[in-house]
Amino acid sequence: MTTGEQEVPAGARAGAGEPDGRQAAPELAFQVTGAAPVRFAAVPTLSFRIGVSRTGGGPVRSITLTTTVRIAAPRRRYRPEEQALLTELFGTPDQWARTMRPLPWARSTTVVAPFTDSTATEVPVACTWDVELAVAKYFLAVRDGGVPLDFMFNGTVFFEGEDGRLRTAQISWSTDTTFLLPAELWHEVVDASSPGNAWLRLSRDTFERLYARRSRSAAGGWDEVVNALLDDVEPDPGRQP
Repeated sequence: MTTGEQEVPAGARAGAGEPDGRQAAPELAFQVTGAAPVRFAAVPTLSFRIGVSRTGGGPVRSITLTTTVRIAAPRRRYRPEEQALLTELFGTPDQWARTMRPLPWARSTTVVAPFTDSTATEVPVACTWDVELAVAKYFLAVRDGGVPLDFMFNGTVFFEGEDGRLRTAQISWSTDTTFLLPAELWHEVVDASSPGNAWLRLSRDTFERLYARRSRSAAGGWDEVVNALLDDVEPDPGRQP
């Protein structure tokens, strides 16, 4: 299932024309056309489909493309319940004008095959429930609606000069575009790998204390141990004893 929509197409110059009249470097434009889960991946992964088109210059022999993805958090509105969960990341809403910044998510390098006019490539981005990471904390708070993403492109374009020799040009970091990712898609990918579970990193000392507690109480699982500790502090009226 491919989903999402392109918000703002991006145009970029991969390189300027040669001063001595040789073949000009290709001029490129990028857009994100969709996102879909990667089935049977070793870790939960989303694949973003990137459209690449040549707007000037000659045909492209190949591109070594580096894609940086970040969550453009300030471009979204948040409900009160989301605001409460985002406090750890950005502070209270009255501070967000100063504290809310884009969140780096991923950086990936792919090779784009030869093309004359346009082509597409897939950029894989790993997803994780490791709540020590800012991106996971963000999606823990945001479970539906669109998540605005920034895509920034850099790399090397290989092309053939008029003399038949292979030449290169650099893609400027100013080359970028945006994409609106359905938050539900991130949760679908993560939940498919470990339905109903979340991941929490503990120090060895803390784990050993929990393990000793579990052994003493003959608890059936870690959920039982942690829930018993939480109930000692703040009982959950909705949970069955």
